[in-house]
Amino acid sequence: MARPFSIQRRLEPSSGRAGQLRQGIIIEAVALLWMVIEAGVALSSGISSRSVSLEGFGIDSIIELIAGGILLWRLWVEVGGGSGEVVAQAERRASWVTAISLFALAAYILIDSAISLFTHSRPTVSWWGLGIASAAALIMPLLWQSKLRIARRIGSAALKADAACSVTCAYMSLTLLLGLLLNAIFGWWWADPLAALLLIYFIVREGREAWHAARTGEACGCGCDDD
Repeated sequence: MARPFSIQRRLEPSSGRAGQLRQGIIIEAVALLWMVIEAGVALSSGISSRSVSLEGFGIDSIIELIAGGILLWRLWVEVGGGSGEVVAQAERRASWVTAISLFALAAYILIDSAISLFTHSRPTVSWWGLGIASAAALIMPLLWQSKLRIARRIGSAALKADAACSVTCAYMSLTLLLGLLLNAIFGWWWADPLAALLLIYFIVREGREAWHAARTGEACGCGCDDD
């Protein structure tokens, strides 16, 4: 496990740091825009095709969108000269909201997947779902690298954790893509709820890390050791 950053770490102000913060804001804004697209496509295609895995992926995107919005505000606060205490409080509140939302999502997916398996609910093929899962598998690793680079330069625990969560989202998209492909190619209807159940592993891991950050004021990066 990588040594966590302190969310109240203080660095001497400099024009270089201000530039890094502005880059972080741009990257986070791009990530938020993608999350809006990802959530919209995943949820709409998931509901229309009755795909549990797509619905879960879409709801997770909304949760990440909320957390990312607070993180964007956190970067703006520092750019504007806000105090470290205000930034720390914002990050901890974001962690509480994220943790509770993720645990609730895991419970929802568990119940919905169990019902689908028990009733033999057969989702239809979703080409939009396949497209968004494929795009996420390509885009999220790029966002991870960009966020991680800026997080290390400015010493932001929240941005480092958000970067690692982008990797988790990439793993989730690959799991989702596998389930959708098995259903589309072979007609294995059970692959969709099974993929949804596999998503719970990543969601609960994210939730535990967010809970840890909320309690201790530190972030460990969604269980990802990147050092």
